[in-house]
Amino acid sequence: MSFVLGREGDIEAGHAGELGTYRALDGSEGAPLHIDLDGPHAMLVVGKRGYGKSYTLGVIAEALARAAGVAPVVIDPMGAFDTLEADADGEPVPTTVVEKPAVTPASLDPKSWCALLGLSPESGAGALVWQAAGRCETLAAMRAHVADADAPGTDKRAATNHISLAESWGVFDVDGMTAGDLGSDDITVVDVSGLDAAPMNAIARGVGETLYRARVDRDIPRLPWVLVDEAHTFFDGVARSALETILTRGRAPGVSLVMATQRPSVVPEVAVSQSDIIVSHRLTAEADLEALDAARPTYMQSSLGERLPTEPGEVVIIDDSTETVHAAQIRRRATPHGGDSPNASDVPVE
Repeated sequence: MSFVLGREGDIEAGHAGELGTYRALDGSEGAPLHIDLDGPHAMLVVGKRGYGKSYTLGVIAEALARAAGVAPVVIDPMGAFDTLEADADGEPVPTTVVEKPAVTPASLDPKSWCALLGLSPESGAGALVWQAAGRCETLAAMRAHVADADAPGTDKRAATNHISLAESWGVFDVDGMTAGDLGSDDITVVDVSGLDAAPMNAIARGVGETLYRARVDRDIPRLPWVLVDEAHTFFDGVARSALETILTRGRAPGVSLVMATQRPSVVPEVAVSQSDIIVSHRLTAEADLEALDAARPTYMQSSLGERLPTEPGEVVIIDDSTETVHAAQIRRRATPHGGDSPNASDVPVE
């Protein structure tokens, strides 16, 4: 019998994806282990560099791309997930890679615009940007609104300069990604690897807010899953608000979040406490171990550090939905893994 993480009931109870197998005490593989894809979840995947964190995120992405009724989106800051569109072993993995992502200016609300540009809404320039963002659909219209405002010239110049800075990032477009684009049955890989921190966070916040709003308003039928690699990078920026909204309020509209990070100690506590499934590869930093142990459930008798695996691909899984803990081996990916580091020994010698 196959166990399904994230729900009570067997594999016939709803959509599920293959995650791996149980890991026996002697290291051998046991019974199949699946993950629930039928209902919304908050998941945290952690592990030190080189032990399979991004690989596991790719396994989850493959499962979602093969499932019905979901709309998976990967925020890819390392350019490691375009390989999902390669030929797959077995069932296809339908994938769309967005290499130059842009979001519509209206995908960010006025508060988000002020946070993105580092402006206080109470300041003169911030108030102008707030008003412009609430009334305009394009950056050009926002600038025109500021120019026509009855406000001191210094405030108008500051607001205009900040809007022009956002335009220079090249990530805002009236024809940018919409909820309809992101809500398809393909897995959408949003490649933000070529962007600096601010525009990268702008894309992530726009994607998160767009999908959350679309489900609250029932504008898209499929349930979105937002997968974020190197999640600590986004919790350090303006994307944090959108991610925390999904974490704390995403269950009702059916929006899921899967976060992967090498540094669980630097993501906010809510990212750990609100995750109903935690998948941990090897960790060695004391601060990271303490961050996970602080959220250790009462039904887990030993510390997480005592149960952590030592080999790549091996994981310990805490499933709060069923109040169980599992030792597992992540399955092989059906598509190539794009997260491997290059080796100098692979460079041809002339």
